[in-house]
Amino acid sequence: MVGDRATGKAGWLPPKNRLEERTTHLASETRPLAEDEIPSSVSIDALSQDGYDDVDSRDVFDKARAFTLARQARAFGLYPFYKPLDSNEGTEVVIDGKRALMLGSNNYLGLTRHPRVIAAARDAVERYGTSLTGSRLLNGSTLLHERLEELIASFLGREDCLTFTTGYQANLGAISALVNRRAAVVIDKGDHASIYDGCSLSDGEAFRFRHNDIEHLDQILGRVTTERAALVVVDGVYSMGGDIAPLPEITAACGRHGARIMVDDAHAIGVIGEGGRGTASHFGLDAQVDLIVGTFSKSLASIGGFVAGQADVIDWIRHFARPGLFSASMAPSSVVAATTALEVLIDEPELVERLHQNGRLLRDGLAEAGFDIGESQTPVVPIVIGDERKMVGFWKELLAEGVYANAVIFPAVPRGAGILRTSAMATHTPEQLKWAVALMGELGRRYGVIA
Repeated sequence: MVGDRATGKAGWLPPKNRLEERTTHLASETRPLAEDEIPSSVSIDALSQDGYDDVDSRDVFDKARAFTLARQARAFGLYPFYKPLDSNEGTEVVIDGKRALMLGSNNYLGLTRHPRVIAAARDAVERYGTSLTGSRLLNGSTLLHERLEELIASFLGREDCLTFTTGYQANLGAISALVNRRAAVVIDKGDHASIYDGCSLSDGEAFRFRHNDIEHLDQILGRVTTERAALVVVDGVYSMGGDIAPLPEITAACGRHGARIMVDDAHAIGVIGEGGRGTASHFGLDAQVDLIVGTFSKSLASIGGFVAGQADVIDWIRHFARPGLFSASMAPSSVVAATTALEVLIDEPELVERLHQNGRLLRDGLAEAGFDIGESQTPVVPIVIGDERKMVGFWKELLAEGVYANAVIFPAVPRGAGILRTSAMATHTPEQLKWAVALMGELGRRYGVIA
């Protein structure tokens, strides 16, 4: 039966529905969020220590003692973070000894369980060992790394590519290497935390424009570029809202003001664009985008990240990106897993279309059930709820019924901006998604999440 469930064959059955047996009730409703309060992605503001640094003390540990929120949530069984999985079978997981449908993964193409990827990673461990124990600069570069970089550059139509040990480091490294005291970086307010941290690591001044607000971007660039060079950095697909950056308007604004543009395609590679080539490809703007950053930890079934672009720019980053220079390189098995996953994507582009179909099924189903799914255009589909107690209660009830999704609350988003983040995979079956949507609709009506 496990084989049928994992592969989505006709024998798949949902976990036993215990809804009528349960008596858990969610907290009462609070006011709905205003439109400008709904987050599109994790931001550095949301991840700040939010007032705990104001604790008047000479002991750096006192703010930790004042932070009781997590301990209280654990005591009430309402702590949604760091939930350990017993096993992960792709579209399904086992958690607390019970099987659940996985609707909270970034494994968009389902390649973490692809036989070619698993076999290649296993062989790499046998042949190359478990680690290189050194940085790319010194003893951590191999022909495997170069092969992966060449494949990415070719796939994206770029001159060169540099890989990093994590996708987070790719943003830190690229931004900090390029933006010096005579430059500025301009970012979307909804950008990922790694972009914010890249700005903090750079020597240049950082500016934010309102999410997807091209007029605001134009205003900022008009001021900034009169005195200095500028790099605009946006997410291609926003990881919480599932919306796509309006790249035609953004690149036009950059062109008007002579700014360079870098697109973080962590949630776009393998998801949108021709054969999964990302946001620039999605809009037919490959020539207008200067740099593409990506990760292997979503569609490409591994860990690590990359930046791709013009050869001389990548060579500069190669020599001045401190997060890469002073970190151990990707393990051979991770490199080979990412390489093989990309080869599978190239060989099986139908995976991307299957992902699109499942994404539409999930989006349309949740919207028709009455959920607020924001501006999602991709397989990332948020359910905007707001009230954190209601959010966590809804998440806990879903998990008890056999659906694993992501409860996104403070400190991952601002207080009072709770989201249930769901995401479809290419390897989900329509039956799995329809069952999950029906369950969420039933629970949503029962507990007041939807009217």
